[in-house]
Amino acid sequence: MREALDRIAAHIGVDFHTATLLQLTNNAVFALPDAGLVIRITRSHTLHARVHNNVALGAWFAAIDAPTIRLAAGLPQPVADGDLLATIWDLVPAGTPAPDGSDLGTVLRRFHALGLPAFDVPAWNPIGDARARIVDAEALGDADRDYLLDWCDRLEPRLAGFAAASRRSLMHGDAHPGNLLRHPDGRVLLCDFDATAAGPWQVDLVPAPANELRFDASGAHAKLAAAYGYDITTDPAWPLLREARELKMIVGGVPLLASGPGVAEEFARRLASVRDGDSSVRWTAFGDLPR
Repeated sequence: MREALDRIAAHIGVDFHTATLLQLTNNAVFALPDAGLVIRITRSHTLHARVHNNVALGAWFAAIDAPTIRLAAGLPQPVADGDLLATIWDLVPAGTPAPDGSDLGTVLRRFHALGLPAFDVPAWNPIGDARARIVDAEALGDADRDYLLDWCDRLEPRLAGFAAASRRSLMHGDAHPGNLLRHPDGRVLLCDFDATAAGPWQVDLVPAPANELRFDASGAHAKLAAAYGYDITTDPAWPLLREARELKMIVGGVPLLASGPGVAEEFARRLASVRDGDSSVRWTAFGDLPR
C-alpha cells in the first residue's frame, strides 16, 4: 500500500515523503500533511463500485454544502494504480474536542434531511456487501465461509422486508463518532462514504448501541439518542438491525485475515461469540490489532 501511495502521489504531483498511515482495513488511508490531502486506496477490486459512488457523492456534497469532508478539487477521480483505485480528499486538521455521540446525532439529522441526489445511489444491501467480502476472502476457512453464508441467507429476507416497509433516505451506512472530524473552525463533518446508500434512516442509529454491546461502553448511544431525538433500541426493528450490524462487524475482518495473526484470532473470537450466543465477549477493533 505504501508503494501504491508513492506512485499515486507522484502521479498527481504531490509530496508523499511525510505521509502517515491513518487506517489499514478495507482501505489504506494516508494523510499527506504537506499537501493538505488524504488519499484512500481501496484494497479489494470487488469494492471498486464503492469508489465511483464516493466520487459522485463527494461532488454532490460540495455542491449542496453538506456536513461532510470534501473531495480534493481539480483532480480527475478516482485515480487508478494498476488494479487499485484511490480517492483524494482535503485534509481536515484535527480540532478539539473530539466529536462525540451528541455531534453524531446533530450531523445525522442534517444528513438525513439532504434528500436523495438526482443520480442513482446504491440501495442499502448489507447482505450483498457481506457476501462480496466472503467470496473475495482466500484466507477464510470452508466451515466459517459456510456459516457466514448461511447467516446471510437467514437474514436477507427479513432485512428486505424491513427495507420495503421503511422510508428511503440517504443513509451514511457506518455512522459512529470515529467517522466524524471536527474542523478547526468548529464544524463537525462526516467522512467515509463506502457504505452510503439509499435506505432506512434507522440503520444509522444502530452502530452506537451495537458497538457498546460488543466493545467498551462509551456513552455515545445515550448522547446520540438525545441529540437525534430517537432511541433506536426502542424500535421493534432493533434486534434485527443489531444482528445485521454484528454480521457487518464480523465480515469486515474477512478481507484482512491474511494480514496477521491478530486479525485471525479476533475474527475467530467474534464468530465464536455469535455462534455461542455469548454477548458478554468483548471485541477489539480490527484496526487496533498488530499486523
